Amino acid sequence: MNDDFGSQSVSLHGKLHGKVEVRSKVPLQNRLDLSLAYTPGVAQVCLEIARNPARVHELTVKHNTVAVVSDGSAILGLGNLGAAAAIPVMEGKAVLFKEFANVDAFPICLDTQDTDEIVRTVRALAPVFGGINLEDIAAPRCFEVEARLQDLGIPVFHDDQHGTAIVVLAALINALKVTRKDLSQCTIVFSGSGASAIACAKLIRSFGTLGVLPPPGDVLLCDSRGIVHKDRTDLNPYKQELLEWTNRHNRSGGLADALKGADVFIGLSQAGLVTPEMIESMNREPIVFAMANPVPEIMPDLARAAGAVVVGTGRSDFPNQINNVLAFPGVFRGALDAKATVINEEMKVAAAQALAAIVLEPTPERILPDPLDKSVAYRVGEAVAEAARRSGVCRP
Repeated sequence: MNDDFGSQSVSLHGKLHGKVEVRSKVPLQNRLDLSLAYTPGVAQVCLEIARNPARVHELTVKHNTVAVVSDGSAILGLGNLGAAAAIPVMEGKAVLFKEFANVDAFPICLDTQDTDEIVRTVRALAPVFGGINLEDIAAPRCFEVEARLQDLGIPVFHDDQHGTAIVVLAALINALKVTRKDLSQCTIVFSGSGASAIACAKLIRSFGTLGVLPPPGDVLLCDSRGIVHKDRTDLNPYKQELLEWTNRHNRSGGLADALKGADVFIGLSQAGLVTPEMIESMNREPIVFAMANPVPEIMPDLARAAGAVVVGTGRSDFPNQINNVLAFPGVFRGALDAKATVINEEMKVAAAQALAAIVLEPTPERILPDPLDKSVAYRVGEAVAEAARRSGVCRP
């Protein structure tokens, strides 16, 4: 972490006392204003919603408001720092929602890490919000929390999983164009087998099973004990489920073994795990997405010197920043606009395709749009909304 950025950020937060505030949309300058915004006029609005609950989306903030919910158990790679320490990140997320997609978002940091209690609390809060963005909740709890909230009737989306997956898939689509590789012939190796890696692997597979492109030739996931394979007895249910379609030849060994002859490396793990020799052992013109933050699994200059043609990281000081801000504002913008009740695989794939398509002529130095390009969220949102309508997950 850049110490200067850190100290400046602390100073900024202290000066502003946080990054978000609530502002009124209506004037309160006279008694008429007060009567319409509050009593007695607001009583009729309450009665309208009571008679027709669907009108809550039309008559309240629910139509454009997202709760950014965290239990503080997996903050920005910093670990389990608790609910209070999560507030600055969730505030930041709310700022990005508003700035890039005009979505009103509010940080909700829960002082519990009990799955049942998180689910109950989000259910109790849901009437106010049009969507739920789950954030920085540790695996495997994040999988269960998200799955159990899918019946709320509003989009529920764990950004650490699916936002990452959407941007990675978009980057991969364009990296394959640059290298002229065929996905069906590619072996993809993940360093890391947590929430983000599992979601990325699943979305890349969905890209194939939905008929866009054939599925990848093979996918290998590596955790701290090596390649995830069928003979291991220490795997959680989520890793075991992946083995139904990954590691088709039941390869074993460590990350170095997995990378031999591989076409794509996707790092969602720890700094410095990959050496230049490991990149040299990959197939021709390898693609390397080393996304550990703040220090990647291998630095871009070392990866390129070892033969990598396309290199992406999670950092803003190198080309090809793989940043979730390219995905989540547009995904929720589209879901809210379409009145979607869920965010399904079709919508995620559509988001990735739209994101990739913004870069008309991908090059090794540019496979994704600039994260500060404010047109991105709206173009992604249009694609997501259309996919929601096409797949039949919208309210009347």
